[in-house]
Amino acid sequence: MDIKFKKIEVENLPENAVEVKLPSRAHSTDAGIDLFSTHMTQEVDNSGKIVLVYHTGLAVEIPEGFVGLLFMKSSVANRSVRLTNAVGVIDAGYRGEIMGKFKTTTDAVPTIYANGEAFAQLVIVPCVLGDITIVNELSESERNEGGYGSTEASQPIVEPKNEEA
Repeated sequence: MDIKFKKIEVENLPENAVEVKLPSRAHSTDAGIDLFSTHMTQEVDNSGKIVLVYHTGLAVEIPEGFVGLLFMKSSVANRSVRLTNAVGVIDAGYRGEIMGKFKTTTDAVPTIYANGEAFAQLVIVPCVLGDITIVNELSESERNEGGYGSTEASQPIVEPKNEEA
């Protein structure tokens, strides 16, 4: 399956913006497609906290029946930022610029991603687009309404296989 990306025109680029870098995988078997920033802008959220917006200069065509999930890269462990929504969702119909919005995780000067650096990874997975139906009853399940902590409170019913025996 081809994943189509398009370079887009971005108005009012800052002087420190870099050329659009094409998305890539570090290895042919990697699920994540690395995305690179061209520049960063800032916004202020409803609580007055600064949000760092990393721009890619790219749009993507997610195939119908799939969804693009925007994840932080493991290198975020060496930074003091995190994606505002933990995982970004890119729907198949979206054709705007791919961006990642990050909040800082420190009150000190944050360690952030530089322009031209890979800041996120895009994983494209199948997505079930079922009809939404309101019903009076749901089918019974082994777990039923057990919520937070309920699985730790009971003994495992399904034992893991030990293939070393």
